[in-house]
Amino acid sequence: MSTRTSGYGAPLAPAVQELIEFVEGLGTLAELPLPELRQVLLERDNGYFLRVESGPAEVGSVERREIVAPDGAITLRLYRPLEDGARPAFVHFHGGGFVFGSIDQAFYDYKCRDICQACACVVVSVDYRLAPEHKFPTAPEDCFRALRFVSENAAELGIDPSRIAIGGDSAGGNLAAVVALMARDRGGPRLVLQLLEIPVTDNADATAYPSWKEFGKGYGLEDDLDETIQSAYFAREVDAHHPYASPILTRDLAGLAPAHVMTAEFDILRDSGEAYAKRLEDAGVPTTLRRHRGHVHGSAVLYRTWAPARHWMDEIIGQLNVAFATER
Repeated sequence: MSTRTSGYGAPLAPAVQELIEFVEGLGTLAELPLPELRQVLLERDNGYFLRVESGPAEVGSVERREIVAPDGAITLRLYRPLEDGARPAFVHFHGGGFVFGSIDQAFYDYKCRDICQACACVVVSVDYRLAPEHKFPTAPEDCFRALRFVSENAAELGIDPSRIAIGGDSAGGNLAAVVALMARDRGGPRLVLQLLEIPVTDNADATAYPSWKEFGKGYGLEDDLDETIQSAYFAREVDAHHPYASPILTRDLAGLAPAHVMTAEFDILRDSGEAYAKRLEDAGVPTTLRRHRGHVHGSAVLYRTWAPARHWMDEIIGQLNVAFATER
């Protein structure tokens, strides 16, 4: 294993270096047809994550639901806690560059179970439709439709509609930020928190930020992915400038749900995520920001084996518990 440095001379943690090499190895699969590529990536990701022999957190029940969407359906997976009564809810959007990712990934399944148990909340994991089959704005509209379903069916789902939070990582962080905008613009539902992990906040000019240049090679998320995602996700170049694609371009961010933004020290998306947090704060939105030292994009997947990633997960749980306990 080659030793990679942080950019400041210090070596990255061995667990992080191993993760980067695993991700780089997946690049050899790029020539596969997209449906097959998605399946192979799912199997390899699950195999990597499930190497550790520790089972998932115990929850009360897990249920699959489908909701109707234009020209199709959206699959939801609901995790209910052991506790009875109307519980708070966390609506989660997975990552994957708008092209990949699934609620069937073992990492997201374990993550949702852990949050469900530790926060005694209902977790709703959303399998929004992917590009390029479904171009922008399908993904954010699917995610907002899922949030509306949770709010409007709260009684039947065992949810307290006054305590709903949303969140996600990477592309899912983008979708959480966008759904928070939609909730404000479209008259609700009201949210207690938008939890944005390593979010994509600027699809229009991602390369303009220093971290893009500094960590664009050798840290897992490569800078040449931008053009690939742009062409897959957007039918027209102008769509990348829409606030529901690039929330940092929203003219007025006032009145949004409280936000907690989590960035990784060695991530090309770090500076754009932190710039969005600053814009939220300047707009009067209650906002907290945490840059996690030693992390690269997606290294939270190591939370069962690497202490700093466990701290990442603990922070998610802590932020949600605070938001759910706060009367709004």
